[in-house]
Amino acid sequence: MKWLRYLSFSLLGLLLAALALAGHYYYKAYFKPGHSIQSFAATANEEEILKIRNKAEQIKEFAQEKNYSQTIIFLIDMSLPSGKNRFFIYDCKKDSVIATALVAHGSGNYGFSLNAKFSNACESGYSSLGKYKIGKKYHGSFGIAYKLYGLDSSNSNAFKRNIVLHAYDCVPRNETYPYPICNSRGCPMVSPDFMKEIQQIIDTDKKPVVLWVFN
Repeated sequence: MKWLRYLSFSLLGLLLAALALAGHYYYKAYFKPGHSIQSFAATANEEEILKIRNKAEQIKEFAQEKNYSQTIIFLIDMSLPSGKNRFFIYDCKKDSVIATALVAHGSGNYGFSLNAKFSNACESGYSSLGKYKIGKKYHGSFGIAYKLYGLDSSNSNAFKRNIVLHAYDCVPRNETYPYPICNSRGCPMVSPDFMKEIQQIIDTDKKPVVLWVFN
């Protein structure tokens, strides 16, 4: 029976090696350099680029009317899979995306939700579509976070629901597609590295920055 034991150990070794390899390719996004505008322009198709530009033009007009920042705006396209970069920092002066990143969506009252679903109801655990004003910074259970104020009927309960912009270690810095990333409880949740980038933008802008979550 030695050959049977040898075969069992060999199969176990192959299984462990396969799991290690899969883990490497899933989590390698943690160790890559951050994405730039060049990588977005190189990987996005013409339809995606046009969609972001159209949304940016709409929100720029809104920001001007409401006296929000007309330098930088944040866009989140929830129609994209969670493993793809769908958080866009848009430079209004350059009329271009200057950085992209992953962002988690809400799981609802389930352990995990592959696709984003939306609700404005309290305790729903889902993300809410609409425009947000990014408010004051504070230190919470996830570190530095920013209060969010819903500006539309679709996200009017954001402050009451404690929907905030924050980071969490389970969100990688780089794309994992076709694999999904972790869920939040409705908050737009980003990687700690990306949080440092947007923190600098928010803290140095003299006017409130607008975040638009759309589908």
